[in-house]
Amino acid sequence: MANEFNDQIIAEFRANKGKVGGMFEGANLVLLTTTGAKSGNRTTSPVMYFEDGDRYIVIASYAGADHNPAWYHNLRANPEVTAEIGTETFEVEAEVVEGEERDELYARMVEIAPGFAEYQAKTTRRIPVVALRRRAA
Repeated sequence: MANEFNDQIIAEFRANKGKVGGMFEGANLVLLTTTGAKSGNRTTSPVMYFEDGDRYIVIASYAGADHNPAWYHNLRANPEVTAEIGTETFEVEAEVVEGEERDELYARMVEIAPGFAEYQAKTTRRIPVVALRRRAA
């Protein structure tokens, strides 16, 4: 599904070697290109991340909406995802993180970006945490 807001962020990201302004200025953003769970179409979504060892951690917050973002449903169905960070594009394998580790990683994101605490407070769903690992070339 095309989204003008995301399209502008994606264009700015690619034009500025992974840097964007506005509400995401200074944030670590990854562009995730997933394969549609139903459509099979490739869709790109900008998502905040942080590094955890050899993993990139992303949060399926959808700004606290009562349902998960489409990219989350897509990577659950098709966990092989293309990631863009800065000027580098590479393949990753997505894995949903559960339990205590999920809680610890979510808390780390809240430390980095306090708005994620508000997102969790806005919804009754347990916001998913996803770890992305580079796939061997």
